[in-house]
Amino acid sequence: MKTDLTDTTASKINKALVKARRAIGTPAVGMVLTLVIVTDEENAYDALKAANDASREHPSRTLVVIKRVSRGPRDRTKSRLDAEVRVGADAGAGETVVLRLYGEVADHAQSVVLPLLLPDAPVVVWWPVTAPLDPARDPLGALAQRRVTDSYSAEKPIDELRARADNYEPGDTDLAWTRITPWRSMLAAALDQVDCEVISAEVHGEQYNPSVELLAMWLADRLHVHVRRGVSAGPGLNEVRMLTSTGPIRLYRPSGGLALLTLEDQPDRAVALKRRETSELLAEELRRLDPDDTYASALRFGVDRLGGSAGSALPGGTTSETASAPVSASASGGGAASPGGAGSALPSGSTSSSAADASGAGTASTAASGGASGSASASASSSASASASSSASVALPALAAGDDGEGERPTPAQMPPVKKAAS
Repeated sequence: MKTDLTDTTASKINKALVKARRAIGTPAVGMVLTLVIVTDEENAYDALKAANDASREHPSRTLVVIKRVSRGPRDRTKSRLDAEVRVGADAGAGETVVLRLYGEVADHAQSVVLPLLLPDAPVVVWWPVTAPLDPARDPLGALAQRRVTDSYSAEKPIDELRARADNYEPGDTDLAWTRITPWRSMLAAALDQVDCEVISAEVHGEQYNPSVELLAMWLADRLHVHVRRGVSAGPGLNEVRMLTSTGPIRLYRPSGGLALLTLEDQPDRAVALKRRETSELLAEELRRLDPDDTYASALRFGVDRLGGSAGSALPGGTTSETASAPVSASASGGGAASPGGAGSALPSGSTSSSAADASGAGTASTAASGGASGSASASASSSASASASSSASVALPALAAGDDGEGERPTPAQMPPVKKAAS
């Protein structure tokens, strides 16, 4: 049953809800929470469909807040509230009120939502697309016990993770974190099957996917080891590899809903890791309304403390590239030493010291050869080191200019020891 109200008030909306419940024969209110969805007209349909599906597990009153942008300055001075009340089959297992705010009333959405909240019931606010920088201090977010965002929908997901870490308050959560729940469960179960010590880890997934970053931060925060973030073709999260004292552990999902779990001295096994719909993610978040301390600890670990993706992990925290060609690695390390936002984890003199070692090696070879050939080799080595340093200096501004947190990161051998993030 649908009821359209034009230029209405919160009082009239409440009366319409009571009238609609009586009309379908369910005057009692059997809902457990109020879900407030803050979105735009373009994404309202998908968000409302996901909320209706999730309401079959969590019957709720869903309030969809859509702030309509006025076209002209004259229209911006006119405030109007339109509402669409849905009860019964059109609203899943609860009630739905779609609120469209025009003019100045759009800046005071909390005053419209407050009279429509269910009494003595928890409030959850969900931003499907564009979330405020500080959800807890947003006027609508301040009404809620739980605030759900989705950094995957942000234009720069890695910057969004940094903002979430800086402004975290108990009750904040992210659907990008909810997406990796099956991965975390499977990896924890795999480590329970073997008695070993984890040396290092790698997480591979598509480039602009914050779920990959969150899984890597969770592993680094829990295991206290260096974790490198690798880039793959996707879709989503593809692979986790952990190097342990008893052998490698690998969880690989190329596509579809099946993944392959590989343990040392054990047969490979297929495990279910399907990609879940938004309604399933939302339903999982509505199952618990207390603060998620594990998410908070992983988020505070910091995305800038993750290692780069070059080379394969070797025992002792080194990489195959640095072990085989230290001079060439130092020459190209000018770009890797200045990652997009991760350069603070590196010592400031690491690149210059590598260049000094390279030039020192050239001086030693000059002294050994002597004479004209020594001067020739000296000029060649100096020109090579100059070209390497110039290429490094050219690479640095390029990375800095395009810094969005997605650039190369340092290898674990170049990073300081990992400690648990401060709570």
